[in-house]
Amino acid sequence: MATIKYPEVWDLDVFFAGGSESPAFQAFMDQLPHKVEATKKQITALTIDVNEQQLKEALAHIADTLMHISHAGGMLSCLTAQNIKDTKALLLSSQLSSISASYSPVILRLQQLLAEIDEQRFHALIQSELLNEFAFILMEWREQAKQKLSEEEETLIAELGVDGYSSWGQLYNMFIGDIKVEVDVEGETKYLSVGQANNLSSHPNEAVRKSAFDALEKVFTEKEEFFAKTLNHLAGFRLTTYKKRGWDEVLQEPLQINRMKKETLEAMWGAISDHKAPFVKFLKTKASMLGKEKMDWYNFDAPVTSSTAKVSYQEGAEFILKHFGKFGAQLAAFARQAFEDGWIEAEDRDNKRPGGFCTGFPLAEQSRIFMTYSGTMSNVSTLAHELGHAFHTYALRPVNPLNRRYAMNVAETASTFAEMIVADAAVEEATTTEEKIALLEDKLQRSIAFFMNIHARFLFETRFYEERKQGIVATKRLNELMEEAQREAFAGALDEAHPHFWASKMHFYITGVPFYNFPYTFGYLFSLSVYAKAKEEGAAFEEKYIALLRDTAVMTVEDLAMKHLNEDITKREFWEKGIVLCVRDVEEFIQLVSKEG
Repeated sequence: MATIKYPEVWDLDVFFAGGSESPAFQAFMDQLPHKVEATKKQITALTIDVNEQQLKEALAHIADTLMHISHAGGMLSCLTAQNIKDTKALLLSSQLSSISASYSPVILRLQQLLAEIDEQRFHALIQSELLNEFAFILMEWREQAKQKLSEEEETLIAELGVDGYSSWGQLYNMFIGDIKVEVDVEGETKYLSVGQANNLSSHPNEAVRKSAFDALEKVFTEKEEFFAKTLNHLAGFRLTTYKKRGWDEVLQEPLQINRMKKETLEAMWGAISDHKAPFVKFLKTKASMLGKEKMDWYNFDAPVTSSTAKVSYQEGAEFILKHFGKFGAQLAAFARQAFEDGWIEAEDRDNKRPGGFCTGFPLAEQSRIFMTYSGTMSNVSTLAHELGHAFHTYALRPVNPLNRRYAMNVAETASTFAEMIVADAAVEEATTTEEKIALLEDKLQRSIAFFMNIHARFLFETRFYEERKQGIVATKRLNELMEEAQREAFAGALDEAHPHFWASKMHFYITGVPFYNFPYTFGYLFSLSVYAKAKEEGAAFEEKYIALLRDTAVMTVEDLAMKHLNEDITKREFWEKGIVLCVRDVEEFIQLVSKEG
């Protein structure tokens, strides 16, 4: 049978033919305000005496409207990412932001109604046969309402946020998408997008890596005031909202969103901080291989051997399918459908947004994956990572839409799990020592990213927000905070830092999820425990894995870990188990390098 050639450009026409100019998509957008209004009427009519049937019907309306808004959001995420010059898509995104803002008070109204219901009667409602499956989300909504302002005040915040909060994030995306970076690539001057310039960080020629890094630093230095203003005002809006609600702790919202305790976060970072020495040793070894004493930022992704053969998109896809198949039939069949049916946008071309993501189209029960594939093994891992996100969404299909709204930390568990299958397989299949060193190094880059790079982002963001409480943080100070955080997080292993990283990384500008950093590290270490069980049990584990994924939106992460892993994640010991597995990779890497001389 002939091999199917997998498309590198996604199919969006299956949803709405014609992209941002699609009449069908415009009609879909136009009906959303009516859906919101109909749901609003139903929720407004509810009283404190609401019964099980009325509440069940209201939840069905909410779920349906949310799915339609999410469907439109998925389409617009794809359109604005595939072509940053699609001005019509940007206008439609602003329209959707307004619709979403008008919907937030509808949810809030129900939350506040739940908070007003007598404790005994509320528990009788959620334990009823009709509402039992929604018990967790209803309790969560009730608690959230108690921590917020009045309905009128929260509505005002949501409406002002359209132009005063969300728009700062959209402005950042426009800024970053419009930048052209002039890079000298082995004697040839190229004008690249930020994403394309970032991809040169793994170029085998150090001069090219340095040229791309310097060019990026130069352009971000030239535009630093734009980015500083954007970040300051975005943070200012967030902090003002927190202050009005009486929240002094800047981590309150991100912890609440991620359904985790502060003790869990502190245990995780504490364990990591106590075990950085092996990873510093790895970085020093890598620096030595590159002829340096310490690591420069532009050398983190540098190849350490000449075993850097390009992997075509087709080859990368086939490698992923082969090894997903060893884990479980459902994961492999799902990934094959994604490749064959054009769910993935991977083409390396101009005017694409940097980075990668997975978004859902709930009404079609499909996902779409965005990335720029340039032929490295790291790209293959990224592709597997995003497929992991998509599989998580697939696994939740039988679950009520209101019970699919999982947090970012557990979302990163599914993606990192899939990435690990591929990274481990690549190392195991290596045919030469040189190839094994290269692949182990690529795998260890994840540990460095999650234990050091992400830690630097977390340290920067916590300190920035504390200083922002006192007023605008100057650009010079932002650079200082970033560099200080990097030097601390990398525990002395860093030579040339990246002071404008705060300007270059879109995660600092995402308004939907504050502190878009620590959940990555959580997901990485949590998935190591899940992955260890999968290796132990083989293909039989897939059903247990899917059961875990289906619980990710209906309990706290502490309860999830206790139920499915029998682990207490508020203790450092849990996190240390995962770190030890990564230390073994360091030891194997250094041993192989020593043998090679």
